[in-house]
Amino acid sequence: MEYKIRQATREELDIAVGWAAKEGWNPGLGDAEVFWKTDPEGFVALEVDGEMVGSGSIVSYGGKFGFMGFFIVKPEFRGKGWGTKLWHWRRDKLLSRLNKGAPIGMDGVFAMQPFYAKGGFVLAHRDMRMEGVGKIMQFSENVKAIEVDDLDEISSLDVKFFGYERRTFLQGWLLMNNSQALKYVDGGEIKGYGVVRKCQTGYKIGPLFADNYEVADELFRAMSTFADGEPIYLDVPEINIDGMKLAKNYNMKECFGCARMYYSQAPALPYDKIFGVTSFELG
Repeated sequence: MEYKIRQATREELDIAVGWAAKEGWNPGLGDAEVFWKTDPEGFVALEVDGEMVGSGSIVSYGGKFGFMGFFIVKPEFRGKGWGTKLWHWRRDKLLSRLNKGAPIGMDGVFAMQPFYAKGGFVLAHRDMRMEGVGKIMQFSENVKAIEVDDLDEISSLDVKFFGYERRTFLQGWLLMNNSQALKYVDGGEIKGYGVVRKCQTGYKIGPLFADNYEVADELFRAMSTFADGEPIYLDVPEINIDGMKLAKNYNMKECFGCARMYYSQAPALPYDKIFGVTSFELG
């Protein structure tokens, strides 16, 4: 069988999102468009005998940081070595797109952790997907909607939590349809922010970055209100004790999880302030 691995088209990214939905990953309704604009060269397709049978992302953030996600092979092509070829090609291609020594991150399902470790990735921690139900709650008047004019300040703040500049991504992520982006302002300064977006099922919160538990709690209350009556999901780094406490305080239960792993040196991030990661696909 003849195969090739190549850059994916915009339409093929939609196909990959559809596969992700079938896998139960519950992508956001507006994810694909934002992802594509972040790095149009960061999505690849595995083609076997002229048919697209696999996908993956190899997104570069200015050459300083890379992220691998969307690793999917159609079920009927699994167990035949195609996934191994695709995964190693993606890792090597992404390394070629990054500055020398720049790290690569990924969130991989727990069962695949040994495979990723053989490819040079080291476990940093686990991200736990917590599920609950949105409901109307009172929240602080310090919580306000993020406006277009906030982009510069949010982008600067985001670097502290994400580790790298991703302004292009934020331009789309903060303004998606069927979503709400919120900030917590105290003394004229933004102390945290979060986004809640409509997904195939319910709503996901991501990111949820905050200086402390109280700020995160107020933002969560506001986002839960936006998702009133719907399933709501929050991907919490397990090493953030307050993050897990927040989820449990609102009766959220673990429903899924991924291993956050890094190739090369893991970035030093303030995990005590990361109450919810942005996504498992782009970091």
